[in-house]
Amino acid sequence: MTLSRPQLLKLARAGAEARLAELQAEIDAIRRSFPDLGRAKAAATSAGASRTGRRGWSPAQRKAAADRMKKYWAAKKTGKK
Repeated sequence: MTLSRPQLLKLARAGAEARLAELQAEIDAIRRSFPDLGRAKAAATSAGASRTGRRGWSPAQRKAAADRMKKYWAAKKTGKK
C-alpha cells in the first residue's frame, strides 16, 4: 500500500508531535532533577556573554594603530623594511 503525499505528511506530523512531547517530558524531568540548571544559562546571557569579554579600542589606541600602519605601508611602498 502506498501513501499519498498528504497522508505521509499527516503521519510525519503526528510522529513529530509525539517526539516533541517525549522530549518536553524529558526536559521537564531534567529540570526537576537540576532546578538550578536553567538559571545558570540565563545569568550568563544577561551578563553580556555575547561580547565574550572583548573591549573596544579607545580613540587613542585607534589613532596609534593607524599611525603605525601608515608608517608600515609607507616603508613598504618605498621598498624599505
